[in-house]
Amino acid sequence: MTLPQPQALVGTLLAHPDALLVVREPSAPPRPAPGQPGTATDYVQATPEIFIALLGGTGLPPEGSDPSGWRVLAFNGHVDLGTGIKTSLAQIVAEELDVPMARLEMVLGHTNAAPNQGPTIASASIQISAVPLRRAAAQAREHLLAMAAQQWNLPRDALRVRDGVIRPRDDSDSRQLHYGQLVRGQHTRLTLAAPDQPVRLKPAEDYRIVGQGVARVDIPAKAAGELSFVHDVRVPGMRHGRVIRPPHPGRDAGDFIGRCLIDLDLESVAHLPGNVQVVAQGDFIGVVADREEQAIAAMRALKVRWKPVPPAPRLDNLAEAIRAQPARARPLIEDGDVDTACADAATHLRRSYVWPYQMHASIGPSCAVADFRDGRLTVWTGSQNPHMLRTDLDRLLKLGEGQIELIRLEAAGCYGRNCADDVCADAALLSIAVGAPVRVQLTREQEHQWEPKGTGQLMDVGAAINANGDLLAYDFAVRYPSNDAPILALLLTGAISTEPRTLEMGDRTAAPPYRYQNRRVVCHDMAPLVRASWLRGVSALPNSFAHECMIDELAHAAGADPVEYRLRHLDDARAVALIDATAQRAGWRPFTPGSRGTPDADGQLHGRGVAYARYVHSKFPGFGAAWAAWVIDLRVDPASGRITVERIVVGQDTGMIVNPDGVRHQIHGNVNQTLSRSLLEKVDFDTAGVASREWGGYPIIGFKDLPPIDVLLMPRQDEPPMGAGESASVPGPAAIANALFDATGQRFYEAPFTPDAVRSVLAQQAQTLSS
Repeated sequence: MTLPQPQALVGTLLAHPDALLVVREPSAPPRPAPGQPGTATDYVQATPEIFIALLGGTGLPPEGSDPSGWRVLAFNGHVDLGTGIKTSLAQIVAEELDVPMARLEMVLGHTNAAPNQGPTIASASIQISAVPLRRAAAQAREHLLAMAAQQWNLPRDALRVRDGVIRPRDDSDSRQLHYGQLVRGQHTRLTLAAPDQPVRLKPAEDYRIVGQGVARVDIPAKAAGELSFVHDVRVPGMRHGRVIRPPHPGRDAGDFIGRCLIDLDLESVAHLPGNVQVVAQGDFIGVVADREEQAIAAMRALKVRWKPVPPAPRLDNLAEAIRAQPARARPLIEDGDVDTACADAATHLRRSYVWPYQMHASIGPSCAVADFRDGRLTVWTGSQNPHMLRTDLDRLLKLGEGQIELIRLEAAGCYGRNCADDVCADAALLSIAVGAPVRVQLTREQEHQWEPKGTGQLMDVGAAINANGDLLAYDFAVRYPSNDAPILALLLTGAISTEPRTLEMGDRTAAPPYRYQNRRVVCHDMAPLVRASWLRGVSALPNSFAHECMIDELAHAAGADPVEYRLRHLDDARAVALIDATAQRAGWRPFTPGSRGTPDADGQLHGRGVAYARYVHSKFPGFGAAWAAWVIDLRVDPASGRITVERIVVGQDTGMIVNPDGVRHQIHGNVNQTLSRSLLEKVDFDTAGVASREWGGYPIIGFKDLPPIDVLLMPRQDEPPMGAGESASVPGPAAIANALFDATGQRFYEAPFTPDAVRSVLAQQAQTLSS
């Protein structure tokens, strides 16, 4: 097995005799904004950060991979979480540098190779972190063109480049030079241009690669069974570890954290084969053996005595539990006089919307391999935040960040903060303790119980309209009990305080998109109730659930068509165009209601719903990613409460589309996950903590329940590219809830919309009618 060696790669590039590098001088990364996730560090690496490396001549890493003599490597600090970003970033570089995709290799996320561009979150890889990469590629192209122009004594604009070959524009001049010839025999470093320094970029009308469907660059290795996933890493001399977690699953705050262990019975595993070693530090406990099955047996056999722990907070009434949590009100918007407008309104609605605790539900439990030797730690990881994780590992181990290298490989999908970082710290502690490389993989139960959950969320909404249906006032308050879930080993070993930080993460898309004359928006910041962090859409998805359900109810109260009503109250021209196009694609028929509680001839309740949102991320007021709209058709069995989704049309405006196939794939993934979260997923809790331990207790959607998904893209190649990784998920829950109203005649204010939940609402309806 050939493992990536990013540190050796960078050393080779910085000393390469035939290379053009575009680099950034190292500096400490920016500190997280107040109230935002992240770990502050002053670490500055010793070597320049490479963005582009164009190599010619001999000594190419790997040797002999390109017989024609030149190739390109491009580096980005973000990682591919299964969304295909590695392919899209490669397209951006190949387009701007004008090289064939076959000559380009992307290197993502390795701490000692890729630049520190922060965590891979908020759909920002294309929207933000690809910008310096594109500019670096353009700098390299312009430098090469200038070299050729000087060599031929021609103006730069008298030259053209195609597939890495430069020729005069005059077709009668047959001279040509490929990039490899230009860089051969010299080592050149260009400093990455500052953001405010102009760089000559290729016009969008000249694009040949960006905007085209390109096959995923990661698929061939996966199809051939080559090393792709961190779970497959094997290191000479590697041993296997497992961890034993304390008896408060999914809880990471309180005086008892890190203080629960009474004692261990080492004799309980002394008879087992595999040279079993037990490691304990505070409440962190791990076992190491020669083989994985031996480590599993030791984990199960080790007798541990724990102190009793306080009961977990009761979460059976989630809205009540969240509302009772201490909070700090943070006003976001105060426009006009909301109270007076509501008091004078023809219609004034007040509603509360509840979003449940949910899992990232990674199909494969988290895994890592750590190797500590000669004072240096190497970790093979599936983290989405490698540079931030390096800082946290230094907080735990006190080695110095320069002595820690994280090599990032793909892992099971997470779309948020699962246990990938936790298991790296587990492996590192065990490797240091036993003096050998150690592989740690969590059990399914550990992954389910201990991953930081997507938090429960409560939205209280008031809205008012006049007799003409005009939007008068909007009163919105959101409560989002979550933080960035510190690494478990830091807490269990006592390395950091168990007092939770309170972050400001509830304000994503907290402002409604519609034209309310008076607005009041408040975010109630609060500490987590249980271990919770971000999940796809963060707080924007539940916030939009509330916004879009309320606007739908207001449209009904005004006697208006839901699509027309939205369009009437939107100022965003791109939103209007998107909703209109999506509705047309879906064959929307105004004023054509569904069953509204009366079964059709087939005995089923049929409904159609619409919703729109633009994901606005970062701290309020934030900045927007892509625009998305859903039209969904579903039916409900009134006897069982089962919902069957029959068709979904999803429209998305993501600005410049780098890879249409990649965007469609992302939208499909968004839709599938959102259906699962909206219809099925909800974490159960008991007095110990998280009670959902396996797939039977936390079902996710299966292939047989996925409907046809029609994706409508709005190409805008002259606009900046926007993040597509999360946006299509954000309007989904509201679209489903609005379709349920159209089918049943009843509003749904709390997800997930399980058969039990549907039957309960229908039973209340029947009871109301009978009384």
